[in-house]
Amino acid sequence: MYIHKEHTSRSFSESEIALLRAGLSRTYKERFEMTTRLYKIQQTLKKAKITHKPYNHR
Repeated sequence: MYIHKEHTSRSFSESEIALLRAGLSRTYKERFEMTTRLYKIQQTLKKAKITHKPYNHR
């Protein structure tokens, strides 16, 4: 399936504009809460230690 490059770039920029508008419509409190949530997840993943226990089938 062939898609014109102009159409792809135009729709991509329209979707970017939609995301920017959605982001700008959020309040400072919503932005702060989202940033805090992401920071907590990042800190949790940084501390995570992944271990593997082999499965013993008997």
